[in-house]
Amino acid sequence: MNKKFGILLTALFALTLGACNTPTTSSSSSSTAPSVPTPPENHEVLDLELGEAPTYEGDSFMFHYWRKTGKYTGWDMWIWEENGNGAAFEFNGKDDWGVVAAYPFSMFNDLTANKLGFLFRRGGDSWAEKDCGGQDIYVDFNEYEKDENGVYHIYMISGDSNVYINENKDMKGVIRLAAFSKVNRVVISTNLKITDYEITCDGEIIASGKGSGTNRVDVTLDNPLNFTSSYVGKVTLVNGDVISAKISKTLIYDTPEFANEYTYEGDDLGAYYDAKTNKTSFKVWSPVSSKITLNVYETGTPKALGGSDEKLTYDLTKGEKGVWSYVVDGNLNGKYYTYSVTNGEYVNREVVDPYARSAGVNGVRGMIVDFSQTNPLGWEAITPHQYDRKELTIYETHVADVSSSSTWGGTPENAKLFKGMYEENTTYTENGKTVSTGFDHIKELGVNAVQIIPFFDQANDEVNMTFNWGYNPLNYNVVEGGYSSNPHDGYARIKELKELIMAYNKAGINIIMDVVYNHTNGALGSNFDVLMPGYYYRYNAALGLSNGSGCGNEIASEKAMVRKFIIDSVKFWAEEYKLGGYRFDLMGLHDLETMNLLTAELKTINPAICVFGEPWNGGTSPLADSKSAKQINGNKYEGYGAFNDKIRDGMIKGGLAGVKETGWITQTTGVNRGDLTAITKGIQGITYAATPIEDPDKTINYVTCHDNYTLHDRFVKTGLYNDEQHLDQMKKMNVLANSIVFTSNGTSFMLAGEEMLRSKPYTNEEGKADLSGNSYNLSYETNEIDYSLKIKHGDMFENYQKMIAFKQDVTGLHLNKERMNEISPSVSTSGSRISYTVVDETTNREYLIIHVNGVGDETKYDLAGYTYYHST
Repeated sequence: MNKKFGILLTALFALTLGACNTPTTSSSSSSTAPSVPTPPENHEVLDLELGEAPTYEGDSFMFHYWRKTGKYTGWDMWIWEENGNGAAFEFNGKDDWGVVAAYPFSMFNDLTANKLGFLFRRGGDSWAEKDCGGQDIYVDFNEYEKDENGVYHIYMISGDSNVYINENKDMKGVIRLAAFSKVNRVVISTNLKITDYEITCDGEIIASGKGSGTNRVDVTLDNPLNFTSSYVGKVTLVNGDVISAKISKTLIYDTPEFANEYTYEGDDLGAYYDAKTNKTSFKVWSPVSSKITLNVYETGTPKALGGSDEKLTYDLTKGEKGVWSYVVDGNLNGKYYTYSVTNGEYVNREVVDPYARSAGVNGVRGMIVDFSQTNPLGWEAITPHQYDRKELTIYETHVADVSSSSTWGGTPENAKLFKGMYEENTTYTENGKTVSTGFDHIKELGVNAVQIIPFFDQANDEVNMTFNWGYNPLNYNVVEGGYSSNPHDGYARIKELKELIMAYNKAGINIIMDVVYNHTNGALGSNFDVLMPGYYYRYNAALGLSNGSGCGNEIASEKAMVRKFIIDSVKFWAEEYKLGGYRFDLMGLHDLETMNLLTAELKTINPAICVFGEPWNGGTSPLADSKSAKQINGNKYEGYGAFNDKIRDGMIKGGLAGVKETGWITQTTGVNRGDLTAITKGIQGITYAATPIEDPDKTINYVTCHDNYTLHDRFVKTGLYNDEQHLDQMKKMNVLANSIVFTSNGTSFMLAGEEMLRSKPYTNEEGKADLSGNSYNLSYETNEIDYSLKIKHGDMFENYQKMIAFKQDVTGLHLNKERMNEISPSVSTSGSRISYTVVDETTNREYLIIHVNGVGDETKYDLAGYTYYHST
């Protein structure tokens, strides 16, 4: 029988309180509007106190929105540029049509070059409802006329996805679809009847005719498409509009025939310098291009940024599977390169090689790298620690957060950089007490894995960095230069990241990389899009960019060469940088097959590599749920896992829940049994979703991450707690929440700074002090780790140390799915107490673990036969 050696008691004693698209509009078969209510004259807005819509100097737009009920409370607009992120826009006026959202073009980058996407929604960030067909709708202002005041008017009706140009419900002619459905067949559909059509190839007419009395033409061409040519469809509509659009080849890219013809399986895409032969091989995949030129630069800094644009050029040769190649004699090590690409969509457009493995400043030129010159002394002896993923205690942080605070105390030049994240011997002193900070603080805490939110190359100004989380991918295989001591030198960023990884490895800590393969910073004009227009991204039924990421586009991981790129990329990082794992952003946007394949490949490099991700999307995706890596398919994950948002929601709510909603930790009265079940199942290592994921190797238990509020701020946002009256109570609530995380089976994950009650204060748009639940682009000050809190809340830090050590040491918290039921939590009658035992097989000790939330009177427990271990 196991010796009953200890007890880990986590109790919060009795409370004292009394109380993240698809450009389309719906298709119609005639020129008449669908059967929807007609806006009456003098429509009254019943529930919003709004005046006349504002006007602006320069061009602006007004969206006029009508609801039959006259009630608009809770509704707003989500607006984004075709190539950018979205944001909420309030209605700021009213008229006889309904409410109005009026805003200037100056708020956006370039609305004459980019379409504007929009939709109407209710419920704010909870997205309770979408109107006007629930679709993402786009307008191209180049196709509309502005009034004498420079205002473009768009009229919308609830339940109707048509875009109207005036109060009379006249519609602008729109081509909804223009695409090859087969290699010799073109389909064009519009919102109005077609009277005539014409199709051109590289400017020459290849087909023309009369419409069939509908809003669609289906044309069979004499010759199959030429992938390198540009095709345009032009139609005349019944209202006299003559409009045209490029004919997309995207549907053809989805066919097995294309995949069989053009899938390249070689492992040599990119630029490879061979020091022995003094040659560099360049290869890039682009079946549709008619010309690709290699540009080689001495510097990675363009003339516009203080460098030089002098270059040597070489014409690549197109070969098998659409791969272009060239070999340059001579030593190109350390030089920089780009490709100039010409095809049916782009002419001589210069881009960075997607496979580039380093870059110059701002990522505008790739770098030719001899990686043998990038290794710090002792690097060859470093290997990732082979931890069982269930003994991992993952600490999530941003590079800059570790060293951006004035309380960090390290070398000023290293602040916010890789060097700052691994600088040793940094301290902070206050009132005669000194505490370790930065790297030493993380080591002292005792975690065995650190997840760094994105450190691949981002669309940043690397010389004048401003804070951002980094979910704006630019060059996937390149280290972000804004975190290096010299963003102009493509070698510096590599060396300093390797130094960081080696320092943490020596401390017993693996580095986990946060990766964002689900979207790029922009689609149109990206290196993916220039090299293969219409291939790398997903599209909706109207062949507009799908926006399942909420960031304007989503990567089509299921396509052969996209899948290959992702797998090649993660393998490169794992091998070259000796990573301990990956966290996939919006993993639900990836297909299961890709995730399963890449994990299997990674395990040949590092058998213990820890792969996990967010099992959800940021919006609607055309990827079928049955094929996605969403939570509903968690039991089909092979070798990787996902965040258990159910245990988080059981404890504090979060995610899309309202800030005032409470869970088992945050409530003051009563118990939600559903919350308790999510928690007790999570303790066993089960994600208690609609389709439970019953495998601790697939469950990442957590309560907070960089998204949403810190624990302190979540408590305050409920309206039930504040620092003046409830500070001690909030500290206990914080520790209780993560004590459950660290005494649960499966992988444990925490947000940096929770060990000292971290907060993210900022000044909101109204000029008032507030707390941020989405600090992705706020200041360094808002996001910093403030080490003065370690002095203020030293007792919390000590509790976290003990909990983390307990999680790592006790084998009874590292059980596989066959043994997970050995943990059998029981819940007291009132639901305020959770208790269970675990056994450490190394020491033959049995531990009784008790968690009490203080709601109710069940704070006592018979501990006969047990020796006191620890209380928080």
